[in-house]
Amino acid sequence: MNYIDPHIHMISRVTDDYQRMAQCGCVAVSEPAFWAGFDRGSAAAFHDYFRHLTEFEPKRAAQFHIKHYSWLCINAKEAENVKLSREVIALIPEFLNRPNVLGIGEIGLNKNTPNEATVFQEHVDLAVKHDELILIHTPHLEDKAKGTRMIVDMLTHDQRVRPERVLIDHVEEHTVRLALDNGFWCGMTLYPTTKCTPERAVDILERYGTERICVNSAGDWGKSNPLAVPELILEMRRRGHAESVIHKVVYDNPLAFFRQSKRWVDWQ
Repeated sequence: MNYIDPHIHMISRVTDDYQRMAQCGCVAVSEPAFWAGFDRGSAAAFHDYFRHLTEFEPKRAAQFHIKHYSWLCINAKEAENVKLSREVIALIPEFLNRPNVLGIGEIGLNKNTPNEATVFQEHVDLAVKHDELILIHTPHLEDKAKGTRMIVDMLTHDQRVRPERVLIDHVEEHTVRLALDNGFWCGMTLYPTTKCTPERAVDILERYGTERICVNSAGDWGKSNPLAVPELILEMRRRGHAESVIHKVVYDNPLAFFRQSKRWVDWQ
């Protein structure tokens, strides 16, 4: 079955991962800007990073007939530095017309601090002014419920934000309803330790349905699995879900969200 991984950090993955993903049916990925494993010291480092996301990575993916899309921002872990964040945000418009850019992301919160909230809102302002989609990172573990509520509150109080153009990622059992009930898209991350297993993700789909829900691997520098979406496909098959239902979750849903981007060009 063909599938899309709507959140994976291919800059942190070896080229063999592209090959294995293609062999398992991956036809497209989207790569949000994220932490490099260390805090970068200047806006110039982000400028080079954005070039990597928009120039090099699409070519690497194309070797395996995978379409590569990206999102731009300064991530929540580095957003505590407001001065640097503002310098990076000022760079982003230069890249927004690149053909593989879907929008602004993954923005959000890490430790739910005032500085993180300030930078989050300034990213949202940029996205609204440029009519961009928004991809949101929610915090890990014990900070997740509070951080997700803070994010939803900030978004719903900004009347310019259209919920159907926002995807709240890394939802779990205790945050998925908050995203869906407020009209947002949401993503479940199939991550070995700090997010959802394929089994838990299918439990959530069986409870809440398949509307406006995507699944992703969020493969990155840590212990993660770039083939997590195929594992979810197998789990859904094991439980007897129809192929059309599985296809909706792993292909139709992310494609429907992506198609809202003003730069989207339908595949031939």
